Amino acid sequence: MLQNQKKRCFIELGKFLFQFSEINCQKNINVLHNDLFFEDFKALIQLSQSHNGWYTPENVYFAIQSWAKALTEDNLNQWLSAYSFESSQDDKKEKTVAIILAGNIPLVGFHDFLSVLISGHKVLVKTSSNDQKLLPFLAKYLIAVDSELGIYINFSEGKLENFDAVIATGSNNTARYFEFYFKDKPNIIRKSRNSVAVLNGKETREDLVNLGEDIFRYFGLGCRNVSKLFVPKDYDFDAFFKAIFEYKDVIFYEKYANNYDYNKAVFLMSNFKLLDNEFLTLKEDISHASPISSVFFERYENISDIQKRLEVETDQVQCIVSNNLIENSISFGQTQQPKLWDYADNVDTIAFLLEI
Repeated sequence: MLQNQKKRCFIELGKFLFQFSEINCQKNINVLHNDLFFEDFKALIQLSQSHNGWYTPENVYFAIQSWAKALTEDNLNQWLSAYSFESSQDDKKEKTVAIILAGNIPLVGFHDFLSVLISGHKVLVKTSSNDQKLLPFLAKYLIAVDSELGIYINFSEGKLENFDAVIATGSNNTARYFEFYFKDKPNIIRKSRNSVAVLNGKETREDLVNLGEDIFRYFGLGCRNVSKLFVPKDYDFDAFFKAIFEYKDVIFYEKYANNYDYNKAVFLMSNFKLLDNEFLTLKEDISHASPISSVFFERYENISDIQKRLEVETDQVQCIVSNNLIENSISFGQTQQPKLWDYADNVDTIAFLLEI
C-alpha cells in the first residue's frame, strides 16, 4: 500500500474528527462515511467518562480537535518531507511494530499509531486498560476509507506475539520491565517525564492564564502538563493565583477534588509549607513530578543556572515553557498542542522506524 494512499486516509480522518467539538457537533455532508460513523462516535465521546473517569467530554473533545488540526495535507507533507521513504516502500522492509499505549490522556498513543503506518509498517496495538475504545474506533474509520489498510492494523488483547520492533510507553517502573522484556528487539521505551515553566515576573496576565491551560488541561495527567515552576527569588505569586482563578471549576470534578483533599492533607500532616487557593497547592520542592492538584516550585537567582540545570536533567523534562527565557522553550498555553514533528522524549520515531 503506497504512502500516499495512507496519507489520504489520515487526511479524511482529520476531516471526520473536525466535525466534533465541545461547542457543536455538526455533520458535514462532504465527509466520507458519516452515515456509518458520525452518530456512533458522538455517542462514544459522551460515554468515554464511563470508561475512564478522567476522560471528561471536554477533554476528549480537546484531544479530538487537536488531532483534527494536525491531520491536514499541509501538516502531513511538512512532517514527512524531512525523510526519505523510498526503501520503506519495499515489501521486504515491511515489519510489524508493536505499540504499547498509555492511557493517561485521550488518544495519547495516536502519534505512534500514525507513525508506524505512514512509515510503511504494520502496527500491532496493545491498548491501555484506561483507553480501549477511542483508537479502535478511529482504526475502523480508516479501514472504511480504504479497506487495504486493514491488512496493516491489528489489536492485541493478550500477549504480544509475532512482532519485529516495539514502542512502549509507561511509568519508570514499567519501563524497567519493558527494557528487560524487549531487550532483543529494536525498541523505543518511554519513561515518566514532566514539563516545567520558567518565569521571571514580567509575564502578562494572558501569559499566566495560558500557563493555567498548561497546568490544568487533562487535570495535569499528561507528561506535557506543567508540574513545576522556576521563579525568581523574590517572586510574588499573587498575579499567578489571580490569573489561574479562571480554572477554579476544576475543583467541582470529584476525582480531582478527592486528589486535592488527599494531597493537601498529606502535605499538611508532614508540616510542609504550602501556598493554596482552594483548588491548587504550590509546594517548594526540587522534584519535577508533583501530584495531581499540586505544582512544585523552586526559586532561582540566575536564569543561566536554570538553563544549565535543565540541560543536565533533560531526560526528566518533556517540555519547557517560558517567554524565550530558556533556549528551545515553547509559548505559554501550547504544551498540549504539539506539532506532528514534536516527538515525545525528543526521540525521532520516524527515523527509528525507517532503520528497523
